[in-house]
Amino acid sequence: MMNRLLKKISPGRLIAMGFAALILTGTLLLLLPVSRRPEAQVSFTDALFSATSAVCITGLMTVDPGSVFSGFGQTVLLLLIQIGGLGITSLGVGIMALAGQRLYFRERLLIKEALNYSTLKGVWSLIRLVLGFTFAAELAGAAAVFPLLIREFPVGKAIWFSVFHSIAAFNNAGIDVFGRGDNLIPYAHDVPMNLITCVLIIMGGIGFFVIRDLWENRRGHRYTLQTKVVLAVTGILLAAGTVLIKITEGEGITWLGAFFASVTARTAGFSTFHFGGFSRAGLLVMMVLMFIGASPGSTGGGMKTTTIFVAFASLRSASTNHPPEAFRRRISAEAQHKAFVVLSLGLILVIAVTAVLCILEPEMGLEDILFETVSAVGTVGLSTGITADFGTAARIVLVLTMYIGRLGPLTVASLWVREPDTGISLPEESLPIG
Repeated sequence: MMNRLLKKISPGRLIAMGFAALILTGTLLLLLPVSRRPEAQVSFTDALFSATSAVCITGLMTVDPGSVFSGFGQTVLLLLIQIGGLGITSLGVGIMALAGQRLYFRERLLIKEALNYSTLKGVWSLIRLVLGFTFAAELAGAAAVFPLLIREFPVGKAIWFSVFHSIAAFNNAGIDVFGRGDNLIPYAHDVPMNLITCVLIIMGGIGFFVIRDLWENRRGHRYTLQTKVVLAVTGILLAAGTVLIKITEGEGITWLGAFFASVTARTAGFSTFHFGGFSRAGLLVMMVLMFIGASPGSTGGGMKTTTIFVAFASLRSASTNHPPEAFRRRISAEAQHKAFVVLSLGLILVIAVTAVLCILEPEMGLEDILFETVSAVGTVGLSTGITADFGTAARIVLVLTMYIGRLGPLTVASLWVREPDTGISLPEESLPIG
């Protein structure tokens, strides 16, 4: 009965239900007395907000995880980050396959939907890559960070902090459990910590398709169009972001800090400087980077690098009257249409949420609310320091925003659309544009 019911549910709705169920489970676990420190208090909205932020790999928090949650509570957060980053579907199907169960069409279709994969072929090999590379990168990251943390923490804490930080960085979560309430600001001038964290963020954000393509063609240069576009756009955004942030903030930030800010804006959420002290120009640069986000099939969020590339290619095509192309490949009309739909829905979501939050929190500044909104939509986790000041209603709005941002605005919009195929072709008529 249950199996028949699940088969009738579309893959997109099933994934959305899975994330919602995981958030609810995480909320209930974080509400348990064993999840918090004896002197700490955790309300339902705090638990819901923390669970949503972890599952949606965002990083916005209304409480400091390290000083409020116990070891058990921090472990719950870590598991939520790991499952949320990998995706419930990817992890579940991976466990099924490792257990020897056969992957049927339904499971392959779920993976295709969850990872935005273009084909049903090679799903199992992709899952093996996702799981294997993720755990290997996280283990290497923890091993690299441990010598830096053992200098100031006991061995047990250094190991735990290293593991948590590595998993949070690779999954672009931006949550820390140091218990100081200032994220990575104490490490603003620690070059190894900055670079290791940046490498983990970038590896998690370029996408598993690109990683597989780079590995399979490591001796050649016949990379796919997606790999070329992702690497090109990522490089441009990191370089341009670093320069622009340094220019806008001047002496207030180092080149290392500017580079880290450019990297972490790609949906990672870690901070080595207080963004509340950034200039308006600096905040605008950060918001653009946060809105674009990471790449398809990655642990990061945002509208994605390929989306912005296709949109710009289409704009260039419209102005030059030449078909949109890149790296000697023509970009399909379907990709162009989808790119503009995704960007439009993303902008609508940002405007709508910002408007609602301005109504609910009239005493807060527009730029701070807008920054918080873009951070939630892009599942980034950066803030100017106002997250804990939001009231209950505003926190619920941000919870829904992070959830929509994790699923993707287009996916959420498609959950409610169910148009019957009437077979009738309606007459076409043109409208003046521009």
